[in-house]
Amino acid sequence: MEEIRAEIRKYALQNAVRHEKSPKVDAVLKKILGEHPELRKDAKRLSTLVKEEIKSIESMSKEERVGELAKIAPELIEELKEKEKREFGLPELRLAEGEKVVMRFAPNPNGAATLGSARGIIVNSEYAKMYGGKFILRFDDTDPVLKRPLLEAYDWYLEDCAWLDAEPDDVKVASERVYLYYKYAEELIKKGAAYVCFCPAETFKQYKEHKRPCPHRTVNVEENMDCWEKMLKGVYEEKEAVLRIKTDMASADPALRDWVAFRVLKREHPRVGGKYVVWPTLDFESAIEDHLLGITHIIRGKDLMKSEKRQRFLYDHLGWKYPITMLWGKIKMQEFGKFSTSELRKKIESGEYEGWDDPRLPTLKALRRRGFQPEAIRKFFISTGVTQTDIAVSMKNLYAENRKMVDATAMRYFFVRNPIEMKREGAKYFVAKALKHPSREDYREIRTGDTVYISSNDFAKMKEGQKIRLKYLCTVEIESIKPLVAKIIDAQSTTDMPVIQWAPTNGINVTVKRPDGTDEGIGEPLIASELGNVVQFERYGFVRIDSVVEKEVVAYFTH
Repeated sequence: MEEIRAEIRKYALQNAVRHEKSPKVDAVLKKILGEHPELRKDAKRLSTLVKEEIKSIESMSKEERVGELAKIAPELIEELKEKEKREFGLPELRLAEGEKVVMRFAPNPNGAATLGSARGIIVNSEYAKMYGGKFILRFDDTDPVLKRPLLEAYDWYLEDCAWLDAEPDDVKVASERVYLYYKYAEELIKKGAAYVCFCPAETFKQYKEHKRPCPHRTVNVEENMDCWEKMLKGVYEEKEAVLRIKTDMASADPALRDWVAFRVLKREHPRVGGKYVVWPTLDFESAIEDHLLGITHIIRGKDLMKSEKRQRFLYDHLGWKYPITMLWGKIKMQEFGKFSTSELRKKIESGEYEGWDDPRLPTLKALRRRGFQPEAIRKFFISTGVTQTDIAVSMKNLYAENRKMVDATAMRYFFVRNPIEMKREGAKYFVAKALKHPSREDYREIRTGDTVYISSNDFAKMKEGQKIRLKYLCTVEIESIKPLVAKIIDAQSTTDMPVIQWAPTNGINVTVKRPDGTDEGIGEPLIASELGNVVQFERYGFVRIDSVVEKEVVAYFTH
């Protein structure tokens, strides 16, 4: 039976690790009987053993459960990992034999990473991990005008990658590598595959619409090189000259006809200053970088399909093989609607939002400050897979995933919004012993006087003569509403008796910053000991304690 008990323990631990909660007796028992059908006659005794092991496991932390399972049954840890991969649904990559996977995420650092960014970071890094490959973070920051980089954002992205357990194996900054792109521009000019065009935008548009080449397309290589060098020296002004890649002017798609690879932009770049006056377009820069970095697979939005088609002309000119491309549809978080980093930046700079971590924003900085766990965000996005179908999901899906992570560790406390004073007549109960967490036999003390505070919501439902249970403290009967006076009575709580939370006379002021506004109220004093932690305000929700200054606490609403 000792051998059987050891098996019970390992399967109970596996169940607890997988579901991140107390194991189910039936599930563990079923597993044991499946392995040992001859023990069915002892099912009652087995059930007792299972309950004993589960009781022992319930008091363990998540880390302790994983640690013991890895020690006594490492094969079950691997089994869980494989099952998790299958459940998450990331499709397999197409690979040549012996090919090493190299994935990249390439943001424009013009603001903080959003939930959309998280999807790209997580899925690309996960593929690199799955195949023992390489994950590269590349900053595509070659537009100092329309999508002007924000200096702080470079470090923010690195911090977010580390937080999401997606640290890159390599980091590249495009604005620091522009000289490399010049080299390939010159190679293309010498091949007769690129030319300097002086047509005004509207004029070239006419040529493009009529499928006719512009006069500059046939200029010889020497003259083109001379014009290119003048571009680099700043001889031409903005919009006066561009470098175009020769494609097919008769292409059915106008967007593919002789696209712009470089343009003149005489603006200071936040990272490299005035070092360059000729900047590559995103299509050119990313195409060159994907080749130089050995990217094997690209995941991009299906709305960017034309980027690949334009870039393939470039690869054909240079004799390169294009990476395998996977397309995915847009993901829309219903609570946030459509958002862009540029628009968020404008609203932050105008003072509409407090900063990039304002709880109303869909940024990773905001979610981190609100107390979201990175594992929850990883699981959420990996579970969405890679599909060309546009996805509309509610934040409630992410809340559900995050709740699994925080519920087992978040201590419980009382907090009342818009507090109303309640006078207790005949007060003889001044100390409440309250559970810190429903799954633990660990108590906190809440001391109060003959007055307590209740929330305005509970107050609005009260009637004279009504019996109410002040949780963990006493039962009272409402004697008057204005002022609110209650008489302590000896009575057990019943199913129809409201049970409400309350705040003591020595409570602390608490401000909760929410996505939909701000709540003010009073909480019990021990809340101040939870700085930086996620806790649950009973009958209110999970919050992260952000700051504590004397008797003033600021918390950010999680969900």
